[in-house]
Amino acid sequence: MTIASILTPHWVSYSVTADNTGSTFTKHIGLHTSCSSVDEPSCRPFPTDDDCRDDKFFCSMWRSSGFLLSFATIVELATLITFLVVMAGGKYKREMGWKLIGGFLMADAVVEFASMGIVAYLFDNDSQFAIPGWELDWSFVLCTISASVSVLIAASLAASAWVLPPEDDYEYLDDPEDPFDA
Repeated sequence: MTIASILTPHWVSYSVTADNTGSTFTKHIGLHTSCSSVDEPSCRPFPTDDDCRDDKFFCSMWRSSGFLLSFATIVELATLITFLVVMAGGKYKREMGWKLIGGFLMADAVVEFASMGIVAYLFDNDSQFAIPGWELDWSFVLCTISASVSVLIAASLAASAWVLPPEDDYEYLDDPEDPFDA
């Protein structure tokens, strides 16, 4: 979900239909791309140097949000590798590894929530979104779900570590017909 939200230009969208012609103008802004129904080509990198001439704060914050979300994917990859190592390890790694995995998941959620917070702040406070018709789009929602799932998984791991009994080694059963058992 995080990768999809990074790659798709649907973080903030604008749509308006003209009364006299019925034609619809749309603009979708992603973390790295902006697409418009009237531009040729329809998609371009965003924000460009031209976009940043008048509003350096917006560009700096928007690029920071993109960087943070890209960093979150690296944290998610580290979480996946850690999970595979813990599961392939022995009893000790499985019993103690949940702390590391949970820490990675919470770090991922914090980074994703920070990135979303920046976009939400810019959406609420930047003048280019003051025109009615702008809305947070489904890439924002995907990122929210991804961060929330990370928190839920971390909480589930912690709860299972305290609630479930510890993993024990195999216990040998007595064989009633064993002549050496006396």
